[in-house]
Amino acid sequence: MSSQARWRSRRLPEAVGLRAVQARAGGLGAAALRPPEGAVRLRPGKAGSAAGSWVLAIGLAIASVGVCAQSPLATYAGPDRLARIVEAAKKEGALTLYTTIAEKDLPTLIKPFEAKYGIPVKVWRAGTDKVLQRTLAESAARRNEVDVVHFGSPEMEALSREKVLQPVLSPTYKDLLPGSVPAHHQWAATLLSVWVQAYNTNVVKKADLPKTYADLLNPKWKGKLGLEAKNQDWFQSVVEVMGGGDKGLKFFSDLMAVNGVSPRTGHTLLTNLVVSGEVPLALSVYNYMPEQAKKKGAPIEWFALEPAIARSNAVGVALKAPHPAAALLFHEFMLTDAQHLMTTIDYVPTNSTVTSPLKGVKILITDPIKSLDEAEKWGKLFDETVIKKAGR
Repeated sequence: MSSQARWRSRRLPEAVGLRAVQARAGGLGAAALRPPEGAVRLRPGKAGSAAGSWVLAIGLAIASVGVCAQSPLATYAGPDRLARIVEAAKKEGALTLYTTIAEKDLPTLIKPFEAKYGIPVKVWRAGTDKVLQRTLAESAARRNEVDVVHFGSPEMEALSREKVLQPVLSPTYKDLLPGSVPAHHQWAATLLSVWVQAYNTNVVKKADLPKTYADLLNPKWKGKLGLEAKNQDWFQSVVEVMGGGDKGLKFFSDLMAVNGVSPRTGHTLLTNLVVSGEVPLALSVYNYMPEQAKKKGAPIEWFALEPAIARSNAVGVALKAPHPAAALLFHEFMLTDAQHLMTTIDYVPTNSTVTSPLKGVKILITDPIKSLDEAEKWGKLFDETVIKKAGR
């Protein structure tokens, strides 16, 4: 079984066709012709008979691979490129976005787009796994509802391998940080989710903060540490920073043995637990969360053990977008105008011409393709080294 197929079956057990054994290049295997147990039907009652409908939906998806049309504007490079996109987008007059962007932050990014172009945006927001699951399921069922997707780059790469996205050539790519656009050009990184450390200022003194990852082994942190329970990308990168292989894993084994770490599911929850003092020091929260809480008067502050680990989030245009020009316009907006807007809510932009809220902090960006291909390996190591030991 390919690493791609294992990753999808591990992360998304309910999505369409996830039991299929696939070649690395993508495509749907014969096993996908059987409806998986618990498969999600987003619109019950419209799929027809159970097994027959799934066979038809998956069969049509297989037949469509390689012959899907894409917008000619996606790769148009003329000087009037943006003007053409704007004109076509306004004629379409609508846009549907699937995203994981925090609900409270969406207006900062969406309203300016709607105001500038007069195009209303319909947003469906959920967690990463659900966005990925729904997008894959709709694609397999030929239910073309989404125009543009915005979430984690590893998951965006998964959509690319499943032939859900279309390549886009944009002049804005030259301004993005290295590694922001893969060779196939089917997604582009818009922002960095940077993991920092956060502490309750009423419980922990600034002078006592650790200065390196190794300082976390000091017994004074026993019972005071917490981390997000699904941050295997962060775990993988810190293992490598601490020497890699057995040496890096030993750091986490020692940390669990000496001080223990309390895993909590959800970055927002973990941030709130720091604010309440239940978790005095969190090891992996997104930088903008404690900063936003601090601005509201919460007893929280953040700092960064360097290198700070980051994963990128990206935007991608659906191959069969109902509103392809509007999707392209939003794609361009997220890489230009939105980059400045992101800094107002303490997001870290990928456009190198925009000043980052974390200017001066040394950042190590995870490789999204490596994260996707090695997800099963590092998920298992994270569970065995940290999560399971936390329950003892």
